[in-house]
Amino acid sequence: MSNIQVLASSQLCDKIIARPTIKFHPSIWGDRFLHYNISEQDLVCKQERVEELIQVVKKEILSSNHDQLKLIDNLQRLGLSYHFESEIEKLLEQLSTGIHHQNNNLHDVSLRFRLLRQSGFKVSSSIFEKFKDEKGNFKESLITDVPGLLSLYEASHLNYVGESILDEALAFTTTHLKAIVANSKDHPLSHQISIALHRPLRKTIERLHARFYISIYEKDASHNKLLLELAKLDFNLLQCFHKNELSESLRWWKEHEFANKFPFARDRMVELYFWILGVYYEPKYSRARKILTKVIALTSITDDIYDAYGTIDELQLLTKAIQRWDISCIDKLEPEYLKTYYKAMLDSYEEFEKELKEEELYKLQYAKEEMKRLIGAYFEEAEWLNKRYFPSFDEHLRVSYISCGNTMLISTSFVGMDNDIVTNQTLQWLSKPPKIVKASTLLSRFMDDIGSRKFEQERNHIPSVVECYMKQYGVSEEEACEELNKRVDNYWKEINEDFIRPTIVPFPILVRVLNFTKVMDLLYKEGDDQYTHVGKVFKESIAALLIDPIPL
Repeated sequence: MSNIQVLASSQLCDKIIARPTIKFHPSIWGDRFLHYNISEQDLVCKQERVEELIQVVKKEILSSNHDQLKLIDNLQRLGLSYHFESEIEKLLEQLSTGIHHQNNNLHDVSLRFRLLRQSGFKVSSSIFEKFKDEKGNFKESLITDVPGLLSLYEASHLNYVGESILDEALAFTTTHLKAIVANSKDHPLSHQISIALHRPLRKTIERLHARFYISIYEKDASHNKLLLELAKLDFNLLQCFHKNELSESLRWWKEHEFANKFPFARDRMVELYFWILGVYYEPKYSRARKILTKVIALTSITDDIYDAYGTIDELQLLTKAIQRWDISCIDKLEPEYLKTYYKAMLDSYEEFEKELKEEELYKLQYAKEEMKRLIGAYFEEAEWLNKRYFPSFDEHLRVSYISCGNTMLISTSFVGMDNDIVTNQTLQWLSKPPKIVKASTLLSRFMDDIGSRKFEQERNHIPSVVECYMKQYGVSEEEACEELNKRVDNYWKEINEDFIRPTIVPFPILVRVLNFTKVMDLLYKEGDDQYTHVGKVFKESIAALLIDPIPL
């Protein structure tokens, strides 16, 4: 239960403020990531070898007549595709023209379908009709083709709304793959199947899958030694870059003494850096990643001020000041913690300005307006709580669509990306908002509320979308969760649909939105909130990407 902490305000000695506060556990990492030193020479050696291997792969593997399907799949799964974007694009274009001239091998048909769909090529799901019997069911004989079943299972997650054949394929493969795991623990694909059943490729953070797949690929007798060496070296090299960035972000957090100045807020800098690493890992997005990491850290503090600490009067003052975004407003803020917070927020955005070129500043301005919108939504929710107001489901979504922070983070993710990818048209597209952004945001809202509502209802908190849905539609908690989870499944399909070529914005823009959604799936899938209460899944994921290198 929440404990009432009574604080004497330093500014108003005669006034005692009762604050409903919640105790969040401190950072579980201590200073583990604060200092990271790697010799420049060692880094240069690793980079040189990676570059050397990339050239060899381009010359010897990509230009030969290797099994193209398998090659593209391996490059993507090993986390290497970002080095070979134009080569992979060329191979996919060749594959897209030969879609109907293929054999009846379930594995290859499914793999080709998935590789093309996830890159936005138009491929009809009717190609799976040939695997059905005269009654319209998937053939019983497919049950023994385990690689084919797994490949079809992965392909079925690239489905669009209303594609019944892929819905049937998902149900069919899930049933039989579960049976294989239950009855044939020693099956060579058993481990891979378990991982896929828990989280299919479409919903998996790319670097986490690369870490897992490298160990699978190594055990495959037909693996290519050059590719394996490159995958391991590249993974470890990126880990060095990321550790270095993380230690920079942590030093920024420590220098500002955020954990001391806002002891009521969650201290989750390592987790937040991992979150943003899930959105983009490539070295070329380093600037974008650093800016977004700081913004999500400030947002986390903001969320806890509005959600777990500030009084309604304080929040009203703060919201007005944020809307004006002018340092002269600081004098109107009481007590001291609000001044500290306001100055940190404005200073940080000023720092971001210095990192951008003149012609890039419009992106930051757009992101700043989104931050104001987010804080306005936080305040509206605080007012609901203050008035003990129980909104309808539709009302809740009008505000919580913004307050979940997804649209603000998406717009901010573009700030540090180069102008050849992000243009004025990108921000116009974002302001509509497009289907992919709506779907990702509603999915995030529902997963977050389903995951965190039990903990939040233990204290003074507004009702979650679950309670609002129950009230508006007169259903039980179980029925509400079931319906919202169904919608989550549908939103994944809508996200898939926005990848169909020709796309309105460049592919890397769409991939950012997809990646935000993948991180939500990791943090909230288990019906709990891995961010607030850092659990096993999150700890292991951080260790995999930011602690343990791959043995060479």
